[in-house]
This record gives sequence, C-alpha cells and structure tokens, in this order.
Amino acid sequence: MSETKLRRPEWIKVRLQNTGEFREIQSLVKNLRLNTVCEEARCPNIYECWGREKTATFMIMGDICTRRCMFCNVAKGQPGYLDPEEPRHVAEAVQALGLRHVVITQVNRDDLPDEGASHFAATIHAIRELNPGCRVEVLISDLEGNWDALEIILDARPDILAHNTECVRRLYKRVRPQAVYERTLELLTRAARARGDRIKATKSGIMAGLGETADEIVDLMADLRGADVDLFTIGQYLQPTKKHLPVMKYYRPEEFDQLGEAGKRAGFVHVESGPLVRSSYHAGRGAEAMEALFRAPSRA
Repeated sequence: MSETKLRRPEWIKVRLQNTGEFREIQSLVKNLRLNTVCEEARCPNIYECWGREKTATFMIMGDICTRRCMFCNVAKGQPGYLDPEEPRHVAEAVQALGLRHVVITQVNRDDLPDEGASHFAATIHAIRELNPGCRVEVLISDLEGNWDALEIILDARPDILAHNTECVRRLYKRVRPQAVYERTLELLTRAARARGDRIKATKSGIMAGLGETADEIVDLMADLRGADVDLFTIGQYLQPTKKHLPVMKYYRPEEFDQLGEAGKRAGFVHVESGPLVRSSYHAGRGAEAMEALFRAPSRA
C-alpha cells in the first residue's frame, strides 16, 4: 500500500472565520476550564459551528487519552484526576450558550474502574438540571467491554448514545490497535435495546480515506444496521500530523453523495455524508429525524 502524501484538494480547504462569536465561545470554554474535541481534534468545522451555529462538542475527563489510535490528535499518556466541578461547568456553558442540542464526548479512560461512566452520568444530570429543554447526545468509548459501565450511562438517559466505528473491519488493527470491531458492534447492539425506554437513538460514524474500499463501507453499513444503529455519519479522514496515518484517498463530494444514498438504502433514519462531516456535525438534524419518527403512528 503506497503512503505517498496526497495533495489536499480544494473542496477540503476551509476558510478561517475568526468571528466575535467564535472568540466568545473560546473565552467561555477557557474560563470554565473545559476541553472541546473541536479544538483537540482540529475539527475543520470549528469556525462554522462556533461562529455561526454557536455549538460545541465538549470533551470531558481531561485532555489526555489512554489509547493510541493512529488517526487521532488528542494527546496520549497517563491522564490526571477527574475534576468534580466539570459536570457543573459543562452545564453552565450549555446554559450560557443557550444550546438546544449538546454533544458530550470523552477521552478514553481505561485507567478508571468504570471507564469514567459515573462522571459521564453526572455530566448528563447536571445538564438536565440547568437546561431541561436541551437534548443531550453522548459520544462514548467502547468502555473496554464493561457493560455495567454502559448501563450507568444509559440509566442517565441521554437522548442519543453514539459510539464511532471509525473505520472498516479490515483496518481496525492498523487504525485502532486497542479496539475490537466486534466489541464496537456489541456495544451499539446493547445500547439499541434501551431505545424507547432510556434513549431515543443510537449513532455511529466512520472516516473515509484510510485505505478502505467502497464495498467494505457498504458491508460496514450493513453491520451497523444489524446492530440496529439509527444514525450514521461519514466524512473524509484528514491527517493531523506527519506522525499519524497518511490519507490514502480524498473522496470527491459526489462520492460522498453516493455513500450517503447507500446509507439511506441500508435503512439508517438519518445520514450525514460529506468531506467535512464529523460525528457531531449537524447533530441536531439526526435528533430531529428520530423525533419525527417517534411522532409517526408506527416505527418503520
């Protein structure tokens, strides 16, 4: 497999929009001592989301991850202690921004007995208390297969529980050496059983451009639908630094349109597919699609 660096195409390039709204959110996050995956993962949509949409994906439990995934720019190593004030600070930020839909994600905390599930639950409860009308979406780790920890998060009743598959089955050992494809599917299957009772939807997403084939992406979609996943996202992988995996292919916008159509045919309730799509991009749209489905006379 060639690893010659590909030139980034025009449709991937993002114009900086360092607006007053962007700086306002940046200041709020800093003052409350919060982390966002928008900054840590160098998300290409940060100026759109922070500046125009006024939304952010908060990353809890610190900014150091216990995993060493080869695509991710979040710092790796030994994490510090959990900040007991963090759940309240996240809730205060959500309130200050007037959010209707918030995404909470995490660094992997394999060093904790419950993988950080109790801290996740405390954050959900704090958001609910200060922001009763706000939807809460959580993007969690695979919890190392700790299903008791998963139950703790489900019992906190987030609206959407997401866990990203990240790549196709064949590439797991290279892209996510500490993860297991089958474990990801089992987590999503278990979470789907709580739909309608404790959560409203499950969600997963992948990056394209790591060396997968179109057929492998379609097979992955089938696996996710087999796990009863409702919402699906797919976007272009972008190499954060020279130390990370190289981009093997830049998909054209029309190819993402085709993948989006394939996702709809697979049976997902909502699909976001595009070069700059990330798992929390336009997250509220998926939630609205699920709410419309629940309002329908019968679930398809």
